[in-house]
Amino acid sequence: MIQMIISNAKVHQPNSTLEKASIQIDKGKIIEVNEKSYTKADIDGTDLIAIPGFIDGHIHGAAGRDAMDANHEALETIASALPEEGTTSFLATTMTQSPEAISDALGSIATYENKPQQAEILGVHLEGPFCEKEKAGAQPLEHIIPPSIELFKHWQAEANGAIKTITLAPELDADFQLIHYLNHEQINVSAGHTNANYNDMKKAAEEGVHQLTHLCNQMNGIHHRDIGAVGAAFLLDHLKAELIADGIHVSPEMIRLIYNNVGSDRLLLITDSMRAKYLQDGTYDLGGQEVTVQGNKATLEDGTLAGSMLKMIDGVKNMMDIADATIDDIIKMASINPAKQIGVYDRKGSIEVGKDADILLLDEDYNIRYTICKGKIAYER
Repeated sequence: MIQMIISNAKVHQPNSTLEKASIQIDKGKIIEVNEKSYTKADIDGTDLIAIPGFIDGHIHGAAGRDAMDANHEALETIASALPEEGTTSFLATTMTQSPEAISDALGSIATYENKPQQAEILGVHLEGPFCEKEKAGAQPLEHIIPPSIELFKHWQAEANGAIKTITLAPELDADFQLIHYLNHEQINVSAGHTNANYNDMKKAAEEGVHQLTHLCNQMNGIHHRDIGAVGAAFLLDHLKAELIADGIHVSPEMIRLIYNNVGSDRLLLITDSMRAKYLQDGTYDLGGQEVTVQGNKATLEDGTLAGSMLKMIDGVKNMMDIADATIDDIIKMASINPAKQIGVYDRKGSIEVGKDADILLLDEDYNIRYTICKGKIAYER
């Protein structure tokens, strides 16, 4: 028995677009995509665009909760909120704290059971604590420590193997020992909160760094005598780069420059959002630090940016408005690339037979009408 039929939608697939097509879903999987029309469809997709759900590879929190709260209630709140912005799966992201606090958060994520009609937690993005203090940003200085294979092994055991991405400062990793180990374990290594210059980044990329964390933020920018980590993203075409497309972390002009030089094949749209997303302006906690939220901006007392208020669908619309990105480019940056980067493209990231039925139905203005998580409607506008 078929669980759900979406009929008459414009369906975007990796190598083609079907102008008027139907998607059949059973047991949470896509079982057929065809150009038939079904009168008894569960969802009439007429005038709607079907694209794969967004994958947020870097998100700390939302709706008043944070991954570092280290309890299942917090994770459930975040996972329940995200379908509204088109996110159907994500990496719960930790931050620099004491080893014990990180352990608690990892243990909570490891034992959380994904539920229907929620965004699926695909694993962990371990951001810090192996950071450069000069580029700490909102990572608490007192908890920053040197890279350690033994500590990472301990955390990965506590996470039951759930750590998929790690952000670290590669220049602090002596002889790239940790990076080599992470590559052997097939973990996505991202350079961030780093003081690396261009040559440092070039060497790090040769040794196994595959990504840059929130491009431009807390790393060396482009200078005419050293093009820094940002320049590395432009020139090293095997590096992927996260981008917070809120117009605050990176100016609209820089977003356009990045898009024109890095391109949709190598960008990963993220939110890096914190617990205040969806809530009112005010004062909130981030890793024991007081964060002031005003409008779409979250800052520490000294004005340092402290996560974002960005929703994925708004980042998507910003990329279309600012950089003239097409919907197919958006699918690459928000679905395909993140799925490939953490090794889940066999089941996520595109509308194809055999994959999870994580599907967005958008209207002609790219507003979300339906978010479907594994074949169940998780959000309906």
